[in-house]
Amino acid sequence: MNAEELRAAFDAPRPFTVGIEEEVMLLDPATYELAERSEELLARLDGREAFKLELPAAQLELVTAPHNHVPDAIRELASARRTLLDGADSLVRPAAAGVHPFSPEEGRLNEGERYARTEAEYGRVARRQLVCALQVHVAVGGADRTLAVYNSLREHLPELAALAANAPFHAGADTGLASIRPKISEGLPRQGIPPALPSWEELAAELRWGRAAGALPELALWWWELRPHLSHGTLELRVPDAQTTIAAAAAVAAVSQALVVRLAERHDHGDLAETAPTWRIEENRWSACRHGVEGTLADLRSGEPLPTRQVLYALIDDLEPVAERLGSATELEGARELVERNGALRQRELVAARGDLRALGPWLAERFAHGL
Repeated sequence: MNAEELRAAFDAPRPFTVGIEEEVMLLDPATYELAERSEELLARLDGREAFKLELPAAQLELVTAPHNHVPDAIRELASARRTLLDGADSLVRPAAAGVHPFSPEEGRLNEGERYARTEAEYGRVARRQLVCALQVHVAVGGADRTLAVYNSLREHLPELAALAANAPFHAGADTGLASIRPKISEGLPRQGIPPALPSWEELAAELRWGRAAGALPELALWWWELRPHLSHGTLELRVPDAQTTIAAAAAVAAVSQALVVRLAERHDHGDLAETAPTWRIEENRWSACRHGVEGTLADLRSGEPLPTRQVLYALIDDLEPVAERLGSATELEGARELVERNGALRQRELVAARGDLRALGPWLAERFAHGL
């Protein structure tokens, strides 16, 4: 795509619609380990557009349409969870978290040209990508405004990562991290904090280089934890872990949409700060990965470390008036519960209480259906 085509793609969407993609693990009903049966389950779902295969054979993706309001997107996502549960029946138990807590660290991949190419290039690294994200798409409306919001939104990725951290256990052990998912993903290229983009011409040039180098045989391989989605004309937030309950997913989606709207409004008023150096954002990214909500995040200008919970509460306070206007105040309020006890903390609490890491399997499956 050239710069004009990129501009047209991001000029087109209606501002501030929100869509959700949720990557879901499939568990064996007896052992609660990963069950590589996504193609069988998809066949049971009879080609419904809300369900798609992903790279791992033990995973499905649930996809909503774009909506004006987070509650509407969440109602569609909840409906998809119910449909998935009905289709799964005795075949598998669906569950959601950043990674599976005790299955082996490698698994079989789905068949297909794209997946075969990925496995041929990355081998065992590809087979270790048994990770699940909650991907939130928000349309900004207007190419120039979208690019400005993208560059500013990069700074907030560690905050969203800390809030949504939900993967403390992996391959049967406590990793010591709030989320191991970012470290697994880093086995592949184009992960983590994305590059700042000064112009659409710059992005077009990078995509041309990637294609010429063989790194980007298709544009969808421009991964990162935040990207301008070239087909939908949205900003796609890929940093949150998959959330165990529908209420937690709603909270993360509400923060994501309100934050994009807040940054867009600040852009319109000429009030966006100059882009911070990427390495500073990456330092905060590590704290979010390691400590989740219990760490510190450094001010990107002064370097002053502040408690992550304090930063998150201040962010939610700032977003409250926006969420009120967007009709997602209730969902945003749910984010305060995640600040106190996000998925990582709840998983550790359960393991500590029951003294058995494998108890997480049925617990995750039960919580998947909670509130539907």
